[in-house]
Amino acid sequence: MTYQPVSNPAAPFGRMLTAMATPFTVDGAVDLDAVQLLAKHLLTHGHDGLVVSGTTGESPTTTPDEDGETLAAVRDAVGPDVPLVAGVGTNDTRTSIGLAKQARERGADCVLLVSPYYNKPGQRGMLEHFRRVIDAAELPVMMYDVPGRTGSTIGLETYEQLVGLDQVVAVKDATGDFVRSAKLAALGYAVYSGDDVNTLSYLAHGACGLVSVVGHAAGSELSSMIADFLAGDHAAALATYHRLLPAMEAVMGVSNYGATTAKAALQLLGVLDNRAVRGPLVELDDDEVAALRAGLTASGLL
Repeated sequence: MTYQPVSNPAAPFGRMLTAMATPFTVDGAVDLDAVQLLAKHLLTHGHDGLVVSGTTGESPTTTPDEDGETLAAVRDAVGPDVPLVAGVGTNDTRTSIGLAKQARERGADCVLLVSPYYNKPGQRGMLEHFRRVIDAAELPVMMYDVPGRTGSTIGLETYEQLVGLDQVVAVKDATGDFVRSAKLAALGYAVYSGDDVNTLSYLAHGACGLVSVVGHAAGSELSSMIADFLAGDHAAALATYHRLLPAMEAVMGVSNYGATTAKAALQLLGVLDNRAVRGPLVELDDDEVAALRAGLTASGLL
């Protein structure tokens, strides 16, 4: 396989995206009004596009019907031109195929396809799973590699086979393996950092942008940081990074961060009126909220 160096990488879905939380009512139902409010809020705060029903959207505990309704509500809120990436990855190929078809029907521009978790197939099983879901989606595909949650890693040899499929255009990489991310970019993938705190390292290794959690509270700042880095103003990007470090550490430092910290941050910012999550996740306790508030305040976000 030939690798080509990357400069000024293309970003097919924009450079700054956030894996959007799915707001719930206090009794645990999906709050579609709040879903639309949050989508609009993110777009006015530095976002090029949104990821809907990813892990931060609590996809393990939302139903396929809820995923479809949420995606349709976001599309209605943001209009036809905003890139929407729909999470469809599960550890059941049939379920993922159904979600991929639904995503296409409900207005997604791309599907996010994570490696199967818990049952942990080998690379041959992964490849077969991916190919079947990709065929069903009939949309561009962003692969998602997050071994800290799935317990498995998509092998470079699997990426080398998938790159021959025109639909597979991007990777959300949360492995922390920057050398491998550079190889993925050189293969032709648009690589997105899947880890806020490592974004500058990913960009330095050929990534094109970020799929964020911290972007719920710092979308404009992260967007500026990415733009400065890619424009060659590394000093400005690094200054923004250091300013945001307290917020990043506060958001990402809580066990099972994601929906829990994102929703608490949005409540502190006055965007959501509650921080309800579905079990087995639990809301942040008072001490955790205080630490989150301190981190956001130290970064100038509150």
